[in-house]
Amino acid sequence: MALVETSRPADGVVLVELNDPDRYNALSGRMITELKDTFAGLRDDREARVVVVQGRGRGFCAGANMGGDDETPERAKGRGPVGFIHEYQDHIAELMLMVHEARQPVIAAVHGGAVGGGLALSLACDMRVASPDAYFASHFIRVGLSSCDVGTSYWLPRIVGPTMAAELMLTGRRVPADESLRIGLLNRVVEKDELLGAALDIAAGITANSEFGVIMTKLGLWANFDAPSLRAAMELENRTQVLGTFTGNMAEAGKAFREKRDPDWAPF
Repeated sequence: MALVETSRPADGVVLVELNDPDRYNALSGRMITELKDTFAGLRDDREARVVVVQGRGRGFCAGANMGGDDETPERAKGRGPVGFIHEYQDHIAELMLMVHEARQPVIAAVHGGAVGGGLALSLACDMRVASPDAYFASHFIRVGLSSCDVGTSYWLPRIVGPTMAAELMLTGRRVPADESLRIGLLNRVVEKDELLGAALDIAAGITANSEFGVIMTKLGLWANFDAPSLRAAMELENRTQVLGTFTGNMAEAGKAFREKRDPDWAPF
């Protein structure tokens, strides 16, 4: 049985589903490998404009597999104690980087728990929608480790602010969907049967725009997230806008507006 399933529920949208419901979609070595392979395959898929990540079964993702029945990643086999843990840690860290650095915008559609590595996976996505039963928790600290793991200490303070992130990371408490929306962790909260529809609604708003515009907006947004100054951010913006005029899409948008029709975007 594949632990990661993909489908295309709408034009330009790839749905990536974590498919290990008996283990609450825990991030086992095999699950991580299959997710990395999936995102690697999406890297050059021109038909995939937006990616939605969802978990099957009772919830989104329980984080690290704590059941003691994990599969050892090939890269960790035959190593000493430090090397084994290091390679396993790097294995999951690489997944978070691949999700964040995907060319497509990535939306997490969360029901039930997103805890530990599941929280980190949702944070690596560009946007998050959730059902009322969803909750988020930095459970790393609850198992005797630091809450600074696989990107959480980078993303959480930036998304909800350092003061709230400190509370959540130091206590490991569950944050319900309504509070998550209030503190800026979520884009939307909708009923569970409307969850995928909400993600697809956001996706449709994205795919209506040009390929160039979407790719460059995602790249520029996150590059300027760490920009050292306003001027540095504007320099990147200026060059992107100049480059964009050569696609012809700005002229096409003006023509479409005058003719009262949708633009026919040129490919990137």
